[in-house]
Amino acid sequence: MTRRKAPVVVGIGEILWDMLPGGKRAGGAPINFVYHAAQMGAEGYAVSAVGDDEDGREILTELTKSKIANVIAKVPYPTGKVLVELHDGIPSYTIVENVAWDHIPLSQDALSLIRRADAVCFGTLASRNEASRKTVIRLLEEASPQALKFFDINLRGNYYSPELIKRFLDIADIFKLNDDEIKVIRRLFSLNGSDEDICRHLLEKYRLKYLIFTAGENYSIIYSPQKRSFLPTPKVCATDTVGAGDAFSGVFVYDILTGKSLEEAHRDAVRISAFVCTRAGAWPEYTPDLKG
Repeated sequence: MTRRKAPVVVGIGEILWDMLPGGKRAGGAPINFVYHAAQMGAEGYAVSAVGDDEDGREILTELTKSKIANVIAKVPYPTGKVLVELHDGIPSYTIVENVAWDHIPLSQDALSLIRRADAVCFGTLASRNEASRKTVIRLLEEASPQALKFFDINLRGNYYSPELIKRFLDIADIFKLNDDEIKVIRRLFSLNGSDEDICRHLLEKYRLKYLIFTAGENYSIIYSPQKRSFLPTPKVCATDTVGAGDAFSGVFVYDILTGKSLEEAHRDAVRISAFVCTRAGAWPEYTPDLKG
């Protein structure tokens, strides 16, 4: 029997240290996405930049330990950090500016990689600086038309604009947002109606294959042009929720790429994101039974 080739999944954007109360842990939404897709069996790649410093060397070691291949440039800026405060397990973030991932260069290696990707994850945060924004957009333009472009809006601080969000929606096949982010979308684009109305409007307007709407500890809904899948969020004893949404995304995309139905992929995404909430940080070690 011929073994099916592992899908190639790429995350473009911020790579950083989450400075948690219990110590620092590697993170960054697009790279978290890759971590979880790779844990499920994907060939995962991170595209970003670090500084030529101890933090950068340590994060590259973490990528190797986690079996995430990478096209990570070394640039003359410090490796990124985010100060994370937890309130009942819910994180708030202070994001250090003008760091390495604000200056991701366009390289031939990154271009070659993106052209063979089966899925690419990106968000607004890494495009807060013009240098990285140009690289992200150029790489997305070079991706195969068949590759799934996963836009996790990931709104942080004031590092976004209506123009950037619209540009990324025009590129995206899959759009993910949560119950706080939809309020911002409602305001920025003067949209009326229920959350469901807005989700269906965005799905149709931007011809998305899927729209993922998460409502934290309550529920999640995934829309496609033909289907709607609703699941309540499992109740768990949460350590923190850092990276749980990215786990949802990475698992969902891996399942879709490997032929599972929307409903099956949604169940796996919910189950594993709940598991991530019970562990510290965004890159917990998977238990042998986790993949189901």
